Amino acid sequence: MNQRYAPWWGLAALLLPGLVQAAELDGSQLSVWWAVPFAGVLLSIALVPLLAPIFWHHHFGKVSAAWALVFLVPFAVVMGPGVARASVVHALLAEYIPFIVLLTALFTVAGGIFVRGNLHGSPALNTGLLALGALFASFMGTTGASMLLIRPLIRANDNRKHQVHVVVFFIFIVSNAGGALTPLGDPPLFLGFLKGVDFFWTLTHLWGHTLFIIGVLLALFYAIDAWHYRRHEEVRPQDPTPDTTRLGFEGSVNFALLGVVVVLVLMSGLWKSSVVFNIAGTEVGLPGVLRDIGLVIVTLVSLKVTPAGVHENNQFAWGPMLEVAKLFAAIFLTIVPVIAMLKAGVDGPFGAVVRAVTNADGTPNPTMYFWATGVLSSFLDNAPTYLVFFNTAGGDPTVLMTSMAPILVAISAGAVFMGANSYIGNAPNLMVKAIAEDRGVRMPSFFGYMAWSGACLIPLFIAVTFLFFR
Repeated sequence: MNQRYAPWWGLAALLLPGLVQAAELDGSQLSVWWAVPFAGVLLSIALVPLLAPIFWHHHFGKVSAAWALVFLVPFAVVMGPGVARASVVHALLAEYIPFIVLLTALFTVAGGIFVRGNLHGSPALNTGLLALGALFASFMGTTGASMLLIRPLIRANDNRKHQVHVVVFFIFIVSNAGGALTPLGDPPLFLGFLKGVDFFWTLTHLWGHTLFIIGVLLALFYAIDAWHYRRHEEVRPQDPTPDTTRLGFEGSVNFALLGVVVVLVLMSGLWKSSVVFNIAGTEVGLPGVLRDIGLVIVTLVSLKVTPAGVHENNQFAWGPMLEVAKLFAAIFLTIVPVIAMLKAGVDGPFGAVVRAVTNADGTPNPTMYFWATGVLSSFLDNAPTYLVFFNTAGGDPTVLMTSMAPILVAISAGAVFMGANSYIGNAPNLMVKAIAEDRGVRMPSFFGYMAWSGACLIPLFIAVTFLFFR
């Protein structure tokens, strides 16, 4: 071998055992070392805000870009620029851009609705708002419901000394569990809808699980909130938001725009078109293109027609959306080899994960599908995780909705419910955290939040396992 190329072949042997010159990424041939950049992104999100909060606030975008380059440069060298380009284009066009466009539309439209007047954050009112948010989440998305209700909820409690538990349970209930009933509720279910799962299948099969989880969480929240509320000097003598106006809505035109968002999402799933654009190996259908263009138009119209006073009253700013966009750009890019390795099944580096969801006789295990999907959804993005296990279970929507319905229920429940286990499990989690911090709520760190989820959610998921998946 030419000695000039020896270092590169050494790097290739380390990262890609048994070098395969393939046109597409074969996860069975990858080394677990390719997961290091993705792990670096996750650890950065977890540790840097805790250890260097000022640095993170100003440079999280640079940190995200650095990890993306740590993956992309060696990947292009070892796999070749063609495979690297195709992988990046696929991550952008098939996953990241539709994801961000929808989130941006929901963030903008919901941010253009201002709940006028001052609510008073009693335990009963707070519990009612969380229940209302859970109902909204399945029909306007966890992102839309979160952006609509988090500001009035924080404002209602700005005269109380303890507000962290209110926001944490809001993330549990509104930003996650509430989105389990329709494909509009949460991105994993929307991906299942695009794969052929009937629109009302999740409603008819997950309503019991969802009602149980939300009911228990609301009861637990009421108990915690009532305990705080009864404490001496919990309510400040002067309310930062005085009762000067009657309750009502401003920017109500955005409710109509929310309806347009729902129609566009439904259209992209129900309309089957033979028009397909092939861009660097990634096929993009006409319905998806029109949906994304329509969502961009909705975003621009909302910004144009929403009165400036509404955005001012909502303290609307692009900071939370930019943070999510930058972090998830790195996540969607560095997750490429991780997903490929998982898709390789038992022949891949993560074969132990795939074997763990299968019984000794070869039949799928609903309990393990629930926990494997859930654990990975807690730290990977829950949408691609859903797809991995959807495909692991065979990928045939007709079979999964009928003879293998318990498996699809387990995958759906794990992806949606356990996205609440960490800030990065579901996109609205980070957005709610950022908005709360902008409003002066001292949110827990990455691991501090996981202490809350571990104490409140893990016992609940164990109960769900024995009730529904045994």
